[in-house]
Amino acid sequence: MTDTSADLVILGGGSGGYACAFRAAELGLSVILVEKDKLGGTCLHRGCIPTKALLHAAEVADNAREGDQFGVKSSLEGIDIAGVNSYKDGVVGRLYKGLQGLVKANKVTLVEGAGTFVGPNTVEVDGQRYTGKNVVLATGSYARSLPGLEIGGRVITSDQALNLDFIPEKVVVLGGGVIGVEFASVWASFGAEVTIVEALPRLVPAEDEYASKQLERAFRRRGIKFKTGVKFTGATQDDSGVSVTLESGDVLEADLLLVAVGRGPNTAGHGYEESGVRVERGFVITDERLRTSVPGVYAVGDIVPGLQLAHRGFQQGIFVAEDIAGLNPKVIDEAGIPRVTYCKPEVASVGLSEAAAKEKYGSAETFVYDLAGNGKSQILKTAGGVKLVKAPDGPVVGVTMVGERVGELIGEAQLIYSWEAYPEDVAPLIHAHPTQTEALGEAFLALAGKPLHVHG
Repeated sequence: MTDTSADLVILGGGSGGYACAFRAAELGLSVILVEKDKLGGTCLHRGCIPTKALLHAAEVADNAREGDQFGVKSSLEGIDIAGVNSYKDGVVGRLYKGLQGLVKANKVTLVEGAGTFVGPNTVEVDGQRYTGKNVVLATGSYARSLPGLEIGGRVITSDQALNLDFIPEKVVVLGGGVIGVEFASVWASFGAEVTIVEALPRLVPAEDEYASKQLERAFRRRGIKFKTGVKFTGATQDDSGVSVTLESGDVLEADLLLVAVGRGPNTAGHGYEESGVRVERGFVITDERLRTSVPGVYAVGDIVPGLQLAHRGFQQGIFVAEDIAGLNPKVIDEAGIPRVTYCKPEVASVGLSEAAAKEKYGSAETFVYDLAGNGKSQILKTAGGVKLVKAPDGPVVGVTMVGERVGELIGEAQLIYSWEAYPEDVAPLIHAHPTQTEALGEAFLALAGKPLHVHG
């Protein structure tokens, strides 16, 4: 018989929920984890992992198509979408099996079913109540749409896009944020004609303006069309396609409309407000230690205002487990959370943009190192650069990078930001040659007043 009481009851088994469960169990706490779907949540099953598998398949397609650039005789015969989906699902399946094993290894009690928080320290699942000394809310997010825009048929979200059994010839992507540009990148690599519609003035509007300009330039070279600063007004569909109308009067015809306008907090219907948890615009409001308005109840992940990133939820889950266990962990610096957009080229950043730094400090010093001076980037035939943002008479407070594989460099950039390093602190560090990490080193050399591979 399942024990219905524990030190910790967690509602939601996504990145934040399961990280909290495993860390709490390591610290000797008894844990009940409630999940209505599959362990791993959106990230594993409908987000990070499957989309990045598609993006890698797209990279392979581009490599085959572009072999002549490197003296390799290769060509792209076509995309076997069934094979792509099999590869993607295989990656997800192996990771899911691993998570299931970790639940058993950590002796976490997994309760399958839709849970409702009935307060003050209880979650109900199918009529059974589970009580914890502490409760963690971690119910994740859902793919948003726009008022009056019904999802169905040829109008899809990322959930349906991940399981398409065909490659569309023409696609309109509504939204130029992370999800939108990643799917646009995949479909363009697979041979589709893609148009992105973004209401704000630029693509990836949450990033430094430098990144937007670099990405827009790269997308133009790739033949990906985009319309920025224009609002969507409606869509109609029939058996042959979908017509998308814009405020400008333009009408775009396509096989599919991907609605990629962000993700909403999955809080409705879980009993939060009814049990006294403060909720605003659908988000659970917490203090800096992720405590809600109800004593002994925490919230983590996409339901907490801020970046909706799996690794943010993961770290928040660990933080809460350690906080409950009395370890008094350091409060998470939201600006220090690394951000990566995995389109082609990639965009990676940590810390403040130039605009945010100027708003905070009144002014900021910046330097951009062009990847044209980086040997490994030339080998990869990628354009882009590294932008550093420095506080007045202070440390570097922001790093933004654009280019192939720059997401793999964000770890060092995060360390530099968290270290509160000055340019002269980083400039002496030795970076292996030829690597793209040298681009970070060269940028700091230049900002420290000793530029080497820098023109102008």
